[in-house]
Amino acid sequence: MTDRGSNPVALRRRLRTELKKARERKSLKQKDVALALDWSQSKVIRIESGTVNVSTTDLRALLAFYGIDDAVVVDELVELAKASRKSAWWDVHRPLLSSEAIKLLGLEASTTVIRQFQALLVPGLLQTEAYARATLSQYVDKAKVDPLALIRMERQRILAGEDAAEAFFILDEAAIRRWVGGPEVIREQLEHLKEMNRRPNVTIQVITFDKGVHLGMQGSFTVFEFPAEQQDYAVFLERPGGTEVIENDVNVGPQFVESFMQLEELAMPSSELDAVIDRVLAEVLG
Repeated sequence: MTDRGSNPVALRRRLRTELKKARERKSLKQKDVALALDWSQSKVIRIESGTVNVSTTDLRALLAFYGIDDAVVVDELVELAKASRKSAWWDVHRPLLSSEAIKLLGLEASTTVIRQFQALLVPGLLQTEAYARATLSQYVDKAKVDPLALIRMERQRILAGEDAAEAFFILDEAAIRRWVGGPEVIREQLEHLKEMNRRPNVTIQVITFDKGVHLGMQGSFTVFEFPAEQQDYAVFLERPGGTEVIENDVNVGPQFVESFMQLEELAMPSSELDAVIDRVLAEVLG
């Protein structure tokens, strides 16, 4: 895996943010840009949303229209555009991955802060390989279990290294009590959670059963925060009917951050994680 700071998905997000800020500094709407450059408005929208790569020719046209003529700045943005078109580490695995999974990988590769609530299972970023295999075996064809488990292990590298993301996890007690893969798998997984919680960039809390009904029971969710600008969030929702990603909504991200903070107040402190897990191990495994 390449350094997260040079990941093409992260670079594309940085570029689109710079272009959006340049347009807004000129008090222009997307339709104004489209009319001036004889483009469709959807082309401008796709460039700013990051759903398409911008060619260097189109980029130079945009920058000239926005009045950005500093050669150093132009060259930096052009190089950013070129780098953003390179392959991501997961591109070789695309035949195995759904569009939702690919989008999730892109969000993880770009984020600086992750906040995740999980009601039913240990989050993928915290799973052991044995636990990952046990869960995947229930949802995918047998031939896909091993490669998808290895992809899940590769994802976890965003929590390691000098540019590791800061990650906050809240689990419902049901997630750590669920019998997945047998006693050896469960014991290894719960001990792994204790180890991960000792990392300086990882915080794990549990909402114990005695807290009763709480808002997290509506569904698991993840909030990704990005470095390009303040209040830049994406929300990944997990629901019975499938998953959903919400981006570019100035209201949704902060709402889920607030919900996460409410769950933090309800959950046991991360300093109590070892005690919570030891109690579960004693009661579930004896």
